[in-house]
Amino acid sequence: MAGQSLNVLIEEFFSTLEKLIPEFSANPQDAFADGNVAVCVLDEAGNVYGKIWGTDKVKSRQFFKNAWIKASQVWITGMKTGEYEQKLYNGEFGEERFGISMPDLIGWEGGQPIVLADGTLLSVGFSGFRGFNDLEIVKMAIAIMDK
Repeated sequence: MAGQSLNVLIEEFFSTLEKLIPEFSANPQDAFADGNVAVCVLDEAGNVYGKIWGTDKVKSRQFFKNAWIKASQVWITGMKTGEYEQKLYNGEFGEERFGISMPDLIGWEGGQPIVLADGTLLSVGFSGFRGFNDLEIVKMAIAIMDK
């Protein structure tokens, strides 16, 4: 996908996520972030796109850090976070395969590869909700955009 059209798509993705955040934040179990959430996207060339929502800059900074680690781990491994750790700890491969040492693993769900309709691969990390909902909000946003 051309750079300019990818930028437009990423902005649409961020806008779609923004509309979904209140729905996820309304769940008391996902309200711990107080609306401070973040997303990080890496394209195949290593370009980084990000967005932070919320009013607590310190809390938001931490959520973006988590989103970055999730997205970059997906970018390196090609696997969802959580899935990668499970395979590593099950001995399916050694940590040297991808060069991420065990202390640097994110250990949480919320990072996933996304393949767009045109075949563009994005590595996405979201942080601010429980891990399975970090994954779900991204999947929902992509599904809405694909309509």
